Amino acid sequence: MKLFSNFVVNAQIQDWDTATAGTSSCIVDGVPTLQCLEIVFGNILFAASALIILVLFIMLIIGGFYYLTSFGDPEKIKKAQGTLKFAIIGFILFLCSYLILSIIDVLFLGGEGSIFKLNLGSTP
Repeated sequence: MKLFSNFVVNAQIQDWDTATAGTSSCIVDGVPTLQCLEIVFGNILFAASALIILVLFIMLIIGGFYYLTSFGDPEKIKKAQGTLKFAIIGFILFLCSYLILSIIDVLFLGGEGSIFKLNLGSTP
């Protein structure tokens, strides 16, 4: 099933001059068109998901470090457990949001991954 095959967001970082939605470029006579919004939003989506994963990884490292250096102090252990708990909750929320969007894509859009590809000029 294609639902779990692409965990990474399908939006790719693109240049302004790449082809989008069947056109040769989003820049016409040196002026950006609305087709450039697809590239901007795709880049923001890709960068945001990468940033979320990086922050969650750092939170897990910090929580583990706090836990290892607590030396049995109940306050430090509670702080470490809180950090680890929020990191895991954040990861679960990120994963669930991706899975919900993938399920919507499979059920209503044919499962082609078109929900992650923004197309202003044409229908997916």
